[in-house]
Amino acid sequence: MYGVTIAFKDFKPHLGIIDSPWVGLKYFDRFFSMPMFTVILKNTLILSFYMLLAGFPLPILLALMLNSASNQKLKKLVQTITYAPHFISIVVIIGMVNIFFSPSMGIVKNLLNSLGWLEGNLGVLIDAAAFPHLYVWSGVWQGLGWSSIIYLSALSAVDQSMHEAAIIDGASKFQRVLKIDLPSILPTIVILLILESGSIMNVGFEKVFLMQNSFNVSTSEVINTYVYKIGIREGQYSLSAAIGLFNSGINFIMILLVNQISKRLGQESLW
Repeated sequence: MYGVTIAFKDFKPHLGIIDSPWVGLKYFDRFFSMPMFTVILKNTLILSFYMLLAGFPLPILLALMLNSASNQKLKKLVQTITYAPHFISIVVIIGMVNIFFSPSMGIVKNLLNSLGWLEGNLGVLIDAAAFPHLYVWSGVWQGLGWSSIIYLSALSAVDQSMHEAAIIDGASKFQRVLKIDLPSILPTIVILLILESGSIMNVGFEKVFLMQNSFNVSTSEVINTYVYKIGIREGQYSLSAAIGLFNSGINFIMILLVNQISKRLGQESLW
C-alpha cells in the first residue's frame, strides 16, 4: 500500500519512493485532461457492463436447467462440455479466435463463403465495432460452466420436500424453478452481483492486450492496457499509479453503491 504514494509524487527510480518530491494531484489532473481519458474510460465501461449483462445471468440459467434435468447422463455431458473451456489458457483462447475468424483462411470465413453468405475476406478481427462482441462472448463461452458451479451448489441445499409438495399441488417444472429454485438461490445471486460490481473497471488485461491490433485499438484500448503502455513501456510510473488508483477508487465506490442498493431493497448485503 505504501507504493500507492507514488501517485502523488514525481517518482524517480534513483531517488526511491521516500525521496521523490510530492506533487499532489498533478498526475490525476494530467490523466483527466488527456484526450485518451474519455476513450479508455468509455471502452472500459462498455466492455465491463457488456460482460456483466451477458456473462452474469447465463450461468444462473445453466445451473437452473441442469438442476431440473432428469436425464443424468445428459446432465453430466453438458457439465463436462461447459466446464472444459475454463481450463484453456487465455493465449490458446485467443489463438482459437484467430483461427476461427481469420480474414482469409478462417473456419467461419470458409463456411460463410461455401453457403454464399459472404464474398471475399471476413473482416471481424480488424473491425473495431466487432471487438466488444468477440471479447465478451469468448469470455462467456470460457466461463459459463465454471461460474454455474456455485449456483448448483446452492441449489443442492434446496429442501426437496418443497418440490414434492409443489408436484402434489400440480405445479409444472417451470413453476417449481420459478417459485422454489430461483428464490432459494437469490441471496447467492445478490452477493455475487455485489462482488462483481467491485471489479467493474477491471477488464482483463491479458485478453484485451492479446486481441488488440492497430485496427481495433479505438474500441480495445482500456484503462489496464493504457497503464501498461505508459507505465512499463514509457516509464511514467507516477501517472500509471494515479490511473490505477483512480480505477480502484471507482471499483470501491461501485461495491459500496450496489451493496447499499441491495440493503435498501431488503436483499442480502456484504455488511
